[in-house]
Amino acid sequence: MSAHLEQWLNLALRWAHVITGVAWIGTSFYFNWLNSRLAPPPPERREPGVAGELWSVHGGGFYRVVKYSVAPGELPRTLHWFKWEAYATWLTGFALLVLVYYLGAASFLVDPRAARLSPGAAVGVGVATLIVSWLVYDALCRSALGARPLALGATLFLLATALAWGLAQLLSPRAAYLHVGAAIGTIMAANVLMVIIPAQRDMVAALTVGRPPDAARGQQGALRSLHNNYLTLPVLFIMVSGHYPATYGHNLNWAILAGLAVIGVATRHWFNLRNQGRNNVWILPAAALAMVALALVTAPRSGPGLPSVGSQVSFADVRVIVARRCAACHSSAPTTPGIPAAPLGVLLDTPDEIRANAPRILAVAVDAQTMPLGNLTGMTLAERELLGRWIRGGAILR
Repeated sequence: MSAHLEQWLNLALRWAHVITGVAWIGTSFYFNWLNSRLAPPPPERREPGVAGELWSVHGGGFYRVVKYSVAPGELPRTLHWFKWEAYATWLTGFALLVLVYYLGAASFLVDPRAARLSPGAAVGVGVATLIVSWLVYDALCRSALGARPLALGATLFLLATALAWGLAQLLSPRAAYLHVGAAIGTIMAANVLMVIIPAQRDMVAALTVGRPPDAARGQQGALRSLHNNYLTLPVLFIMVSGHYPATYGHNLNWAILAGLAVIGVATRHWFNLRNQGRNNVWILPAAALAMVALALVTAPRSGPGLPSVGSQVSFADVRVIVARRCAACHSSAPTTPGIPAAPLGVLLDTPDEIRANAPRILAVAVDAQTMPLGNLTGMTLAERELLGRWIRGGAILR
């Protein structure tokens, strides 16, 4: 595949993934809001079997939505199923994972500082993560824990945290985060494909022939739908986490991810309570304080024995380091296989470009130490310290 074609395929898949993800999560949020806002109709509008109604206005029109306790006396010819948004989001996300992380495993997936895995072995770890995560999750939901939502949620959180820790020991930090997100996304999409939609189909088939629906399948569908609702915000953060090396690049990256997941779940819970008319005054302030705490934990600290901020470093030395360790990717003509263009458009060819991107270099190469990817170019700690001294000293071209 040519570099140009790969770049456009990456763009198409990423754009499709965002579009379908917006459609899926938007639909999920709408129906959760709708269910919490339904109210019994007044006496003059009561209909047999109708549990609640909602009136709304949008786009110049009025809408009335009703929900039946079980089903209407006669099913309509057309029923709209909300499933393809979930399937398309997972398919485009997995295709993007293959294109970027699996085909480019040597650059994006493997990190010799974490574990000396071959690209093939690292891909095997990634694929196994998706499969095993779903199997373990599904088994736990069908076990006795399924009837104890809080105990099940705590167990799943501990297992997800353990997964994040384990992947951080095997893969590059950014790939570890992405695979936790991919595991969560796989669980959410499989919930729709394997549990929620089959339960709805069973309900429709039962009503068509006049038999009672399978209550157990309905309960599982409701449980999985609840899980999908709470998992949306954590997985959304992971989708954009590549832009925040202070999180995945920290030596406690797995714990930071766990903390951000708790913040996401808590925020979603606040919205759920608010939609039900149950305002809670402490959840959002607590989540904000937790974000501040994580920001303080991940704040860069000067290492022992480093020269003071004012120590002068020759730009000539800095430029040699950038040329040797960074410009293989961040150049107008990258020489690294699988990198058709400078990532994020960051060019480090000229002195002006190096100075303009000094804050980025400080964040990813000095503080988080997540660049170069997998440290393929062998940047040393001494080189990182020298870059940090130059940038913190004002990044003046000397």
